[in-house]
Amino acid sequence: MRYLLATLILSATLSLSGCGYNTLQSTDEQIKASWAEVVNQYQRRADLVPNLVQTVKGYAAHEREVLGAVTEARSRIGQIQITPEMLSDPEAFARFQNAQGQLGSSLSRLLAVAENYPQLKADGVFRDLQAQLEGTENRITVARNRYIKSVQEFNVTVRSFPSNLTAKMFGYAVKPTFAVEDEEAISKPPKVDFGS
Repeated sequence: MRYLLATLILSATLSLSGCGYNTLQSTDEQIKASWAEVVNQYQRRADLVPNLVQTVKGYAAHEREVLGAVTEARSRIGQIQITPEMLSDPEAFARFQNAQGQLGSSLSRLLAVAENYPQLKADGVFRDLQAQLEGTENRITVARNRYIKSVQEFNVTVRSFPSNLTAKMFGYAVKPTFAVEDEEAISKPPKVDFGS
């Protein structure tokens, strides 16, 4: 009887250690930590926007359309509730990614407009803000890459046997990840025109 009980306990322990529950927990926590860093870097970028807009506005006040687009994009980001549940909701995740993409696009247009104003490009505050923005964009890229790798590891665990059985039992599902906004556009070679 004692031998049978010991065998049963050993079998149960071995089967639980191979079920993937602990791996699901650790990879889920890694996703949350990676996501927090992504949000932190996006917030850093959003915090730079008002100063950048004010600096550009001083030199290029008649560029209202571009300045308005940046301000509006930042406002849309502020309206999105960033919660841990967003990581399991592909639609909410896509809305967040779309809003961030719009802000990035409008910032690119703002910096392109700044090229037309030599006094603005020479302004020390503008140069400092531009350098901070470039550094933040690099940090965003690194944070997104870490998040993508964390999600990949989690999703492989959720979809692999036998941990997929544990995932289903505890309600874990594949999590969304960042995607390229316009895959078709980046697959085409750029057109280069040196003029005639």
